[in-house]
Amino acid sequence: PPPPSSAAAVAAAAASARKRALLEANEEEEEEIRRLERRLGLSKRRKKQDGTAIERVPQSFLRDGLGYVLGALGSRAGLSRLCESSDEEEAPESQPGPQKSQPGPREEEEDDDDEQDPEDASNSSEGDDVEGQWESESSSPEDGVVPEASEPSSEQEEKEEEKVGYCSYLVFHFVFKSHNHSATKYVPPQVRRAQETLDDKKREELGRLKKMVNGLINRLSEPNLSSISGQMEELYMANSRKDMNETLTDILMNACVTAVAMPTRLMMEHVLLVSILHHNVGIEVGAHFLEAVVKKFDELCKSDAEGKECENLLALIAHLYNFHVVHSLLIFDILKKLVSTFTEKEIELILFLLKNVGFSLRKDDALALKELITEAQRKANTAEKKLQDQARVRFMLETMLALRNNDMRKIPGYDPEPVEKLRKLQRSLVHSSGSGKETQLRVSLESLLSADQVGRWWIVGSSWSGAPMIDDKTSKTQQKLRVGKVSSKIMELARKLRMNTDIRRSIFCVLMTSEDFMDAFEKLLKLGLKDQQEREIVHIVVYCCLQEKTYNPFYAFLANKFCEYERRFQVTFQFSIWDKIKDLENLSAPAISNLVSLLAHLLRTKSLPLSVLKVIEFSELDKPKVRFLRRVLSMLLIKTDAEELNDIFLRVSDNPKLGILREGLKLFLNHFLLKNVQTQTSPEEASLLKERIELATKALQAKESKLKL
Repeated sequence: PPPPSSAAAVAAAAASARKRALLEANEEEEEEIRRLERRLGLSKRRKKQDGTAIERVPQSFLRDGLGYVLGALGSRAGLSRLCESSDEEEAPESQPGPQKSQPGPREEEEDDDDEQDPEDASNSSEGDDVEGQWESESSSPEDGVVPEASEPSSEQEEKEEEKVGYCSYLVFHFVFKSHNHSATKYVPPQVRRAQETLDDKKREELGRLKKMVNGLINRLSEPNLSSISGQMEELYMANSRKDMNETLTDILMNACVTAVAMPTRLMMEHVLLVSILHHNVGIEVGAHFLEAVVKKFDELCKSDAEGKECENLLALIAHLYNFHVVHSLLIFDILKKLVSTFTEKEIELILFLLKNVGFSLRKDDALALKELITEAQRKANTAEKKLQDQARVRFMLETMLALRNNDMRKIPGYDPEPVEKLRKLQRSLVHSSGSGKETQLRVSLESLLSADQVGRWWIVGSSWSGAPMIDDKTSKTQQKLRVGKVSSKIMELARKLRMNTDIRRSIFCVLMTSEDFMDAFEKLLKLGLKDQQEREIVHIVVYCCLQEKTYNPFYAFLANKFCEYERRFQVTFQFSIWDKIKDLENLSAPAISNLVSLLAHLLRTKSLPLSVLKVIEFSELDKPKVRFLRRVLSMLLIKTDAEELNDIFLRVSDNPKLGILREGLKLFLNHFLLKNVQTQTSPEEASLLKERIELATKALQAKESKLKL
């Protein structure tokens, strides 16, 4: 054959060099794999079965959920089959004709493996099956060195690399993507085994606890109620309260909530046990049981169940009220809900509930019962044509009238003696003094039904990890609605004064739209602000007062009202005025004048004590503070009565911590006010100011002599 051209020779040489580099890289990789296998001890677990090398998956892989990995990657045959299947799919696109098998890169590696290092040879017994497996799959049927002329060209080499890359993609897709649907967070085997052991122990403990509680409930009766309640308290002390509450609630619900009407005596005894545990163990016992009963009752009312489950659940709620577990608020909420629906089923439930707790409701809240009766009469008048059984409606109204008139004789079958007898037994079994009504759960029906969304606030120390109870958007809209509609001019003024939050805008709009300071005070309290939000009222009142061109006494009277309302407002006003005094240099003349009038009014009305001036360092007075303090004290001394002025200064004299303030005030009154009084004021004001300064000085010194003695 003719010799190849120079271009073909260059291409063949480049392909040969590239192949040798790939083979060297593969050899280094295989040596690294063998070294890691020896360290992990995986090569010792491989055995040959049925003439083929089949890898056994270690138990550690199976425990970790990785048993499928070696099944896909352990044998090279899987890779070759995947590659062959991909070649068969691409066969119609390729050129027709028989394809000759190209020698793989592993043929030369066989020869290289024969010349391995002594260290590798010594360890060949451990991994000979692995290497032989790779050799048997990758080598050609004919052994020997392939001649140089049969080396693949660069195009064939690129196709082979594409083929290997596609096979790697198929393996990745098979191993990882096919198991992606069952991917979970990885848990180490030791932790997993510990969790399984704990779960098994927990199930055994819960099963044993359920048997013990079930046995006690089955033996429950009035004579042995004392011993059974004592044993239940011991179980509460020995086990988790959560487990005990759930177990007790499940057993009682299964025993009392059935499709047939349960005996009244049995229901009262079961509820009495819950009441005793509620008072002796903790209110979370009755709260958990009550929540389960109310939610089940609401579910059955919506499902229109035909059995007596609703009556049994309503009897449980009624007896929980009779034995002082729940307040009458819940009973009235249930009655209002039943009256609002007012169908034949609801009428039966109203009669059943009033028969059990009607007279107790009359004792607790006669006004609410009267309103309920009025609403029921109105509903009965509007629904006369819709209801077929008019006799039941009339009987219900007669029962309500008998309750309102306190006439027990007109209620058939009413017997309060069993309940009173069990109440006496309850008082004898309750240990602490909490048998009264202070342990009653004052919770509404809406709160119980939405406990998962808003938390169980009626249980002291109850943890809650749900969605926020108050959404920011709803709170913002509520605040906007409370303020009402305001003009665009006021909103523009609020923007100019940098009222950059909804709370500040709301307070500002209330101040600007109120008729007087009392109207503003009531509207600001109705905003329902809390903690940090509430302090914004004080800051904005002071800020608006300083922004006025002339002094407006509206802000002073409003500040006085807030200081009289709560002491926390007084403290906030004091801190706010301190901030303004420290920043006198940056205030304008109208702002300083308004601050002087505001502070003098608060001192004169005793809303703030004279100790508010202790923030001023009398030893380091500058001109702005001297002018400010002179105007404040002059206004205070002239516009205040003698008796009130004496009281104001006496409040500072009896506190030993305010000695520096007393000395500073005496020095300032005598040297800054008394010396310049003739030049700055009229003769009448000067004489009056001298008298008041003497009075104030005597008041400041009134208790100093006693303290010295």
